Amino acid sequence: MKYIIIIVIVLLALFFVGLFTRRKHTAIIQRLENEKMQIQHYPIFEELTKVKALNMNGQTEEMFEHWRNMWTEVIDVHVIKIDSMLFDAEEYIDRFKFKKATHVEREIEQYIEKCEQSKNQIIHELDELIGSEEKNRIEIEQLKEQYRSARKTLLAHQYSFGPALSSLEKLVEQITPKFDEFVNLTQEGNYLQAREIVLALNSESQNLFHLLNEVPTLLTEIQTKIPNAIHELRNGQREMEEQSFYLRHLELTEYLDKLEAELETLKKQLANLEVSIVAPRIEEINDEIEHYYDLLEKEVLAKNYVDKNCDHTFTSLNEVLKVTKEVSNETVYVQNSYHLSEKEAEIPKLGLKQLEVIQKRYELLVSRVREEKSAYSSLQEELIEISEEIERIKDEQEQFSNRLKNLRIDENKARAQLDSLRKLLQDTDRQLNKANIPGIPEEMDARIEEAEEQLFIVMQSLQEVPLNMHLVHSNLQNAEKCIQEVNSHAKEMIENVMLIERMIQYGNRYRATNQRVHQLLLDAEEAFHQYRYIKALEDAAAAVEAAEPGAIKRIEELVQEEMYEKSQS
Repeated sequence: MKYIIIIVIVLLALFFVGLFTRRKHTAIIQRLENEKMQIQHYPIFEELTKVKALNMNGQTEEMFEHWRNMWTEVIDVHVIKIDSMLFDAEEYIDRFKFKKATHVEREIEQYIEKCEQSKNQIIHELDELIGSEEKNRIEIEQLKEQYRSARKTLLAHQYSFGPALSSLEKLVEQITPKFDEFVNLTQEGNYLQAREIVLALNSESQNLFHLLNEVPTLLTEIQTKIPNAIHELRNGQREMEEQSFYLRHLELTEYLDKLEAELETLKKQLANLEVSIVAPRIEEINDEIEHYYDLLEKEVLAKNYVDKNCDHTFTSLNEVLKVTKEVSNETVYVQNSYHLSEKEAEIPKLGLKQLEVIQKRYELLVSRVREEKSAYSSLQEELIEISEEIERIKDEQEQFSNRLKNLRIDENKARAQLDSLRKLLQDTDRQLNKANIPGIPEEMDARIEEAEEQLFIVMQSLQEVPLNMHLVHSNLQNAEKCIQEVNSHAKEMIENVMLIERMIQYGNRYRATNQRVHQLLLDAEEAFHQYRYIKALEDAAAAVEAAEPGAIKRIEELVQEEMYEKSQS
């Protein structure tokens, strides 16, 4: 029974799967049937009747016959084939031969796709033909109007086209036969070929109007504007040379001669309607002419600059030369009292040598101005360089002169700083003697002796002749650092002594009841009397902390207040 039940279940499963698959294929067949019907009933012949409104000759007639034959093949051949395959597929489905049904369904889909392609091709080509006829009809009228306008322009403004008139007239005449060709093609029903004529006429028309706009402008440039500019440049060159300007370096005459010859070539190219070559070259020529105008203007401005600043530069040169000699003499005098490095001492000497070279350059420049054989632009550059060099030397000498003058000020400041450091060291020593301490440790005595020695070194360096201020400043820095450290250590030691005393006093109340506190205080007192203040402070702090945690902070605050009151008094 178990196996029978399993077999029944499997058979039922297969039955239901078969029913489901059959329903699926039936739906596919129904879809394909609908697609076939849409193709079969598409009103393609009604669309083709639109062609009859055109001239049914030539290309139009051929295309009409082609489309009709193509669609007849679709209806009479492909659709009938699809019907047959649909019938076969239905039989396979009824017999549960789903694999064969699938193969037939795919073939049907391929046939339907070919039919769709044929339909779309016919519709596209039909629209293109009818659209071409309509576009041709509208655009040809516009082109005829443009053509008439171009002819009127040529007739009314013949002079403005100059030697290009003949080429433009030929270009216009070449367009006329294409209008006749368009009419013939249209009458013969060759609308697509006529469309190509329209597109060609449109391109040629645009080119023609471009030439009609460009040629007069370019001709004006070649025959009037550029020759006028050449004439102005020649006159300007002649007038400037009469005013002693040197302009040979510009090679302007050679350029203008070459340009006049080139204009004849450009005129011939324009007569041949080579606008794409002539137009950019005209633009380049205008830029070149503008550049030469700028160069001539530059020479005028340079002459004004040289005339205006030449004497001023000579005056500045003499003033700086005078100042540099004074600085040189001052340097010799200062070296008797102060030490100068070799590099510093050479500054005025080097300045005098540089000024000597500049003086020769200036004299050469003046001779070039008188000879009138140099471009003023190059003279201006040379004069500017000379002026900048003079200003540089002037600034350098003034800075060095100020440095010499400040040497006496630096010396006085150094002596004042020495006195201030000596006073600070004395005050530190006085504070140590006034403080109620058992004695001064050897380390502090050594620091004080070192500070005194540093002061002595500074004093000795201030007594040297000539005085070396670099060495003085270096010694002062060493002395200041040493004395500041002594003062800081002295204040710290005095504060520590006061802390030790207050801690011992505070800890005495716990000696009788706390043996550890008593022993630590004994150690602190012993170290205190041996001038070992750091050790004494550590032991006293340990004793107070053992007796009463947190008491050290209060003691430190009290000592700080006491130190502040003493400093104020």
